[in-house]
Amino acid sequence: MNPNELTTYIHKHIPITFNLGAKVEEYNGESIIISAPIEPNLNHRNTAFGGSISALGILSGWALIFLKLRELGIKNRLVIQKSSFDFFEPIENEFKACCCMPANDEWNKFINTLNRHGRARISVQSKIESQNGDGGKHFGTYVAILPEK
Repeated sequence: MNPNELTTYIHKHIPITFNLGAKVEEYNGESIIISAPIEPNLNHRNTAFGGSISALGILSGWALIFLKLRELGIKNRLVIQKSSFDFFEPIENEFKACCCMPANDEWNKFINTLNRHGRARISVQSKIESQNGDGGKHFGTYVAILPEK
């Protein structure tokens, strides 16, 4: 699935992403970058709304894990279990969320647990950036659940 196909997929299956203007910019197998324009995400201070920033962070972690599981041919239901966000600087223009794969041992443990128990969780971190610097960091725990046989 290339970035344009993934953007279309998330807009269809996670409708708020369309309203946020979320767009998958890059996916290289190890990381993903998703952007959003400032205009539909403004707050009362003419900076990016915290909920929009957080949503983009959640989406980047979800999308990365979604793609990696898809590449492995593992059909699953993937959901966010736990989410926290540390805000650093106000965002005044387009912003991007970048999420990188966790360490190989963490990923392998996740896959082994998923295959053995039919469900597993993994945590990833996303960094939010804009032209004026670091907007913050999202920490998310995602749960994958295999379909019942």
